[in-house]
Parts: sequence; C-alpha cells; structure tokens
Amino acid sequence: MYPELFHIGSFPVNTYGVLLALAFLAALFVAARLGARDGLARERVFDLGLWMLLGGLVGSKLLLMLAEPEYASNPWQLVSLDFLRSGGVWYGGFLGGLLTGVILIRRYRLPFWKVTDAFAPGVALGQAVGRQGCFAAGCCWGKPTNLPWGVEFGELAHRITGVPVGVHLHPTQLYESAACAVIFLLLFRLHRRKRFDGEVIAAYAVLYGLTRFLIEFVRDDPRGDIAGLTTLTGLSTSQLVSIIVVIAGIVFLFLRRRRANRERAASGDEAQAADTASA
Repeated sequence: MYPELFHIGSFPVNTYGVLLALAFLAALFVAARLGARDGLARERVFDLGLWMLLGGLVGSKLLLMLAEPEYASNPWQLVSLDFLRSGGVWYGGFLGGLLTGVILIRRYRLPFWKVTDAFAPGVALGQAVGRQGCFAAGCCWGKPTNLPWGVEFGELAHRITGVPVGVHLHPTQLYESAACAVIFLLLFRLHRRKRFDGEVIAAYAVLYGLTRFLIEFVRDDPRGDIAGLTTLTGLSTSQLVSIIVVIAGIVFLFLRRRRANRERAASGDEAQAADTASA
C-alpha cells in the first residue's frame, strides 16, 4: 500500500485524497450522463453535485464528531490537523449530501426522484474508487484473519491512521470496493429499465445497506459509539444506520411499485375507454 504518492517540497500528496477526487469526478460524470437520459440539464447536475459534495463533507465530519468521544470531550480537536485530514463517517457524508440535495432540488424546481435516480449509480461508483483510497491509506481496516488474502500494512500507514502492523487483516476496504462496483453495474442497468422514478435510489439504499451491515462484522477500526447504542446493541453505528436505510428502502420500493401499478392500470382503463368511445 502507498499512503503517499509523492511530495511537493515538504507537503505530501496522499493517495487517499487523489483517489477521493477521482471518485467524485467519476460519480459526477455518471450522474450527468444518466440525468441527461432523463431530461435533466448537465450544467444543473454538475452544480448540484458540487454543492452536495460540500454538504457531504460537512455531514461526515459532524457524525465523526458525534461518534468519537475524543472530539466531544476536547472541542479544540475539531480544528486539529488530524480532524481535518480524517475522512469522516460515510453515512454522515451521505446524509449531509442528501439533505443538501433535497434543499437545492426544491430551490431549482427539479424532479426529485429523477435526480436521485441519476446520482445513485454514480455514488456507488464513487465508493468503489474511494475505498481504494482507504486501502492505500490503511484506514477502515478489518479484523485479524488467517485467510490467504489477508493483508499487512506498513509503518507509514500505521503512523497516519493507526492501523495495526505485523498482523494479517481482512481487506475490508477491498470488500466494499468490489461490492460497490457490482452495485454500480446493477444500478446502471436498472436505470435504463426502471419502472418508476425513485426505483434506482431505493435499490441503492437496500443493496448498499445490506453490504455495509455485513462488512461491519469484520471491520476492526475504532468507529465510536453514539449515545451508547453500540454498547447497548452490540452493533456498530454504521450497522444501526444500515438497518434503518434498508427498511426505508424496502418500504419505499413496495409503496412506489404499488402506486406505479395503480397508475398504469388507470392509464390502461382510460385508453380502453377512449378506444371504445371512438368506435
């Protein structure tokens, strides 16, 4: 693994940051392409994506602040280099970006579900690329394993992220990267064949929520405990959020599909009545 690509003077260019930037660009490109398929202006999609990125960064930091006791007990840590360099909590970034998107979609008067469907596959692709950055940096590491694909991180990664050295660990970053690549392909295909607006984003919620819930069982990096819920339930913060996300996605899919079927049936009845009248 290579946490640092090169130095500009004394300033290190981190692999994580470079791959995170590439992940964002890939996600935005896919969203613009799929949005254009649904009649959305590319310029508006790019503008929306940039603001959602900012909202996601803020959201990831806020959830990190809530989940990590060291930041809550020592507010000065919020302006430390360690806090600024940390990636934050993914679900916090997702919720922060989503909230920003909701506000701007209403302001721009865009069709909400068409926009979210356009962004969902790109988000999955961005995660697939971004988790490669986590692997390069050594963050989000897994539990010790004797499996042949276990990985061992170096001293530089340990100094940057605190990942254990001298022990083979589950490459949880690669697990999620591979899973998100598959999710991207499924969602990209689904977008072309979707039966109703909102189907793609709901499918993403279910697929990623299940993926993250399972991977968390072999994650071993410290992820904090919000309001003691992790201690109480034995589940991580991300697993608790995953449960909510999956349930919400399933309920939404059921309700929207039933509504779409009613609308198609009503449209068919109207067409049949019109044919009868013309005859």
